[in-house]
Amino acid sequence: MLKSRTSIYLIPLLLICACQSKPKEELSQHQKDSLASCEMNLPARYGKGLDTTNIKGGKASHEGMIFIRGAEFDMGATDKEGRADEYPQHKVKLASYWIDATEVTNASFKKFVEATGYVTTAERKPDWEEMKKQLPPGTPKPPDSVFVAASLVFYQPKSITTLNDAAQWWRWVKGADWKHPQGPKSNIKGKENYPVVHVSWDDAMAYCKWAGKRLPTEAEWEYAARGGIKNALYPWGNEDIEKGKGKANTWQGSFPVKNTDWDGFYGLSAVKKFSPNGYGLYDVAGNVWEWCSDWYRPDYYETLKGTSENPEGPGDSYDPMEPTVPKKVVRGGSFMCNASYCKGYRVTSRMKTSVDTGLEHTGFRCVSSN
Repeated sequence: MLKSRTSIYLIPLLLICACQSKPKEELSQHQKDSLASCEMNLPARYGKGLDTTNIKGGKASHEGMIFIRGAEFDMGATDKEGRADEYPQHKVKLASYWIDATEVTNASFKKFVEATGYVTTAERKPDWEEMKKQLPPGTPKPPDSVFVAASLVFYQPKSITTLNDAAQWWRWVKGADWKHPQGPKSNIKGKENYPVVHVSWDDAMAYCKWAGKRLPTEAEWEYAARGGIKNALYPWGNEDIEKGKGKANTWQGSFPVKNTDWDGFYGLSAVKKFSPNGYGLYDVAGNVWEWCSDWYRPDYYETLKGTSENPEGPGDSYDPMEPTVPKKVVRGGSFMCNASYCKGYRVTSRMKTSVDTGLEHTGFRCVSSN
């Protein structure tokens, strides 16, 4: 149970790996339903936006990055397994850029925190004045017990009643943050090479500023994740994820009640535990969702005409299920994605999360234009 956080004071918000695949034809008729299926009964945090003006911008180092030569490619899905917001496929032309070979690790994030004194969203108490802006007028203030520094931690239930109620496997845990992924009694000792998690979009942006880099656009992320394979379903090609050897850190078995650990991991894994894609990028499928710079709109692809050059996404955010909540795109899937339940590790899969939210399965990687 999520206890007080599931009360009427905090409405459903976060997107997690929770969508059944449907044929394209069905999605086009029931677009709103397909967009709703991935975000049922998960509470919002509504933390205060973070001030990063005191963080000195750094100079990007290309160590640990991969150079991606500019090119034109077809972005979006052509198969019948995508959600409605993955269509139509459209042409994109990108300039050259550098992208991190791995997700940002605990070791790298620790250097940032030590250099700047930065405090992440999960380490701060939610702000009622910010909450009110995104709740129906007249919503009463929650009890003070709600306003604690906390983050969402995955909990494996013994059984579930429906796959549309994410509150059955997510818990708000006081004291959970990037240094304590499962709560105050946990730590990251010996996990320096694991991806940093419990980072909000604001946190990722702050790190990027310090490092002299930026978050990838959705187009940059997808092109790099494809690894040079045209119209492949996954970064490694079209072979099913559970055929042959393990290809990514995902969930095998029956989500969320049983994980067979066939790929060798129950939860997060260190980076570089699976083979890289054709460009040399690791873990662009599975392990953790990765923040992009783009605002989320379900109809964005439909607005594009001709060839889009270095697209940066829509000018604002709109989610028909939660129109007052600003959301950014996340890509790549996580260790919680399961073939029979969610194929977030498909190279075209798009998801959405509020900018002030961090979870145990969300991280990021950076890019640089020079």
